[in-house]
Amino acid sequence: MSLPQDPHKSFLPFRNPFRMILAKGSYPSPELLSLLNNFEETLAERLKKLKLGNKEDVLHISWMRRAMESLCAIHTDIKTLITTLELPVCDWDDKWVNVYLDNSVKLLDICIAFSSEISRLNQSHLFLQCVLHDLVGESSKKFVRASSSLDGWRQHISSKNPRLEECFCIINNLAQTLDLPKIKNSAKGKVLMRAMYGVKVVTIFVCSIFAAAFSGSAKKLMDLNVPETCLWAEAFADLQTFVNSEIRNIYSSRRVTVLKELEAVDISVKKLYPIVGDGVNPIEAGVLKNATSDLGKSAEELSQGLDQLAKEIDSFFQIILTGRDALLCNIRVGIDSSNFAQPDNNVEGQAVR
Repeated sequence: MSLPQDPHKSFLPFRNPFRMILAKGSYPSPELLSLLNNFEETLAERLKKLKLGNKEDVLHISWMRRAMESLCAIHTDIKTLITTLELPVCDWDDKWVNVYLDNSVKLLDICIAFSSEISRLNQSHLFLQCVLHDLVGESSKKFVRASSSLDGWRQHISSKNPRLEECFCIINNLAQTLDLPKIKNSAKGKVLMRAMYGVKVVTIFVCSIFAAAFSGSAKKLMDLNVPETCLWAEAFADLQTFVNSEIRNIYSSRRVTVLKELEAVDISVKKLYPIVGDGVNPIEAGVLKNATSDLGKSAEELSQGLDQLAKEIDSFFQIILTGRDALLCNIRVGIDSSNFAQPDNNVEGQAVR
């Protein structure tokens, strides 16, 4: 029987944000529309590549790594678009700058939360290494030590990471600010804001999946509605339905985690635990050997997967950080240029007087 679920969160169910962006002022030229279409078509292709043929493959750590790789590529795409548009920061509306800076801080915080959870999961690997080491020895107390280490692993895995709860709040806040600002007199600005809207939607989607996977709860998994005018809308809706439905199915079956590699370790631990828990009784050597071998393989696969995922999250962190730093640097250059020009005007004014 499925567990009762909270109503799925849905955002932007009625409003079309592009009505605001295209209603007034200058319209993008064919060249600008071509840039936007190319960006959105590329975004659609990146989303299609994340959909797998088998639902059972969803949320393997290898898939999460691919999702983060795609997110890094999408954020790189928007940087390339900004450069191609030749829209200098001095021409950005203050609202655009404020939104960008605010969102970037939130994304950095999300990355830190995910990295802290990966670090926590990696710490549990020490307990498993102790188990494997103890069971190789000849000591009569090896089962007692191994049993204690298995208990330590289970307690560590079942503990909660407070950063993840904060992460849900940040993601929810991002989702509540998906509306595009009104842009009246900048065709390039309209293209930029529509492209950034796509980046933000996909970013929230991926981060929501990661948060649900790490937290052990699908209650706060989000369903985002996207206007059909987006060239990537169909690919996004298809992927979102595919992934979110599988995550909810997994949790409704009362499984501890949706991370397949972590689940494999949990299964191995459950097989080994009753064997080492009664170490005073004779145990068939082959059973112990096979159970230990299975644990070793699954633990190593989890550890390697987490390390690779951590690298991708760090890459995303660096992309956000460098983009933010570049924007702030350009703003400072603009301010310094204005301040530099001011004394000349004053001197000229004094000379006239």
